[in-house]
Amino acid sequence: MAQKLKSIGRLRPVDLARGHGLSAQAVRNYEAAGILPAADRTPHGYRAYTPLHARALSAFLALVPGHGHQTAAAIMRAVNRGALEEAFRLIDGGHAQLLDDRRTLQAVEGALRDLEAGADSGPAAAAGPGGAFIGPLAARLGIRPATLRKWERAGLLRPGRDPRTGYRVYDEAGVRDARLVHQLRRGGYLLEQIAPLIDRVRAAGGLAPLEGTLRDWHGRLSARARAMLAGAAELDAYLRARG
Repeated sequence: MAQKLKSIGRLRPVDLARGHGLSAQAVRNYEAAGILPAADRTPHGYRAYTPLHARALSAFLALVPGHGHQTAAAIMRAVNRGALEEAFRLIDGGHAQLLDDRRTLQAVEGALRDLEAGADSGPAAAAGPGGAFIGPLAARLGIRPATLRKWERAGLLRPGRDPRTGYRVYDEAGVRDARLVHQLRRGGYLLEQIAPLIDRVRAAGGLAPLEGTLRDWHGRLSARARAMLAGAAELDAYLRARG
């Protein structure tokens, strides 16, 4: 239906809406937001859209899955006011973010492989029945206790307390988290970048159940990449139609 609209002459808001599975009010809102070019008006004041508006709406809806609603809207506003360099910069930023997300995933997978390879003999093997205290754990990782405390303040570590001494004590999961943070920090990742990754490990209940999570992560990145390609094709068609 959306394809047919691109070959029809004058279109009402309801025509544009039905062709794209939207409400007429949504079409009017998109025009008011600058996502669509301003429509001409009939002598009676009604909006008169054209096939160009249909292409603009198709481009916007195709950009959303890959770039998100806010960025897709900003891209369309830039195009409609002739600021193509700004639109291209926003698109480039989306691709750069996707590449950064892929590198983050690769870093997580690498860190997890390192953890699995050193599970029995690495610098921080099992915490032991009583857990690992901060000093010995820091020594095993080759860092200072102050670094572990910094990671704790950032929400990356959640050590318990020894009931007799009040000292920090890291159970097996705590040691795992410390080792994962250490691996990612060595890879150059910032604490704020590491926090959501640690949350993923905790939500999965450890390293073993993460295989499905990682597959899903790969799938979502691939879906975004395909969506960006589809959005680029529709946007290119709109740019050609604008001339």
